[in-house]
Amino acid sequence: MTAPQLIAWLERYRRAWESRDPDAAAALFADTAAYYETPFGEPARGKDGVRAYWKSATGNQRDVRFSFEVLSVAGDTGIARWRAEFTRLSSGVRARLDGIFLLEFDASGTCRTLHEWWHRAESPQ
Repeated sequence: MTAPQLIAWLERYRRAWESRDPDAAAALFADTAAYYETPFGEPARGKDGVRAYWKSATGNQRDVRFSFEVLSVAGDTGIARWRAEFTRLSSGVRARLDGIFLLEFDASGTCRTLHEWWHRAESPQ
C-alpha cells in the first residue's frame, strides 16, 4: 500500500458514504474482511456483512459529508483521520464524527481489516 493508493481507497469510501451506497462500500472489502465499527464489538464479516452494516448505518442519514487525512502508510497498513457530518432522518439532528481508521489491505488493494475509533457530537439543526 502506498499513500496515493490509500488516498484513492479513501476517496471511494467517501463516495460510498456520501451517496449512502452499501454495494459501493462492500466492493472496497475482501470477501473475508472484518469491519470493526468499535473496538469491543463483533465485526461485520465479508462483503455481505459490510453491505448489511452500511445499509443499517447509513439508511437514517442525509446530507453526508466525509473528509480524511492520511497519517501513515507502512507495508499493507494505513492509518487515517476522518471526519463526517450528516443529518439523522428520524430526528433532524445534525451529527459530527471525528475518528481514526486502522486499515489492512491485501496485495490487490482491497481492505481485509478495518478498525475504527470515533467520537460523536450532535446538535439540533
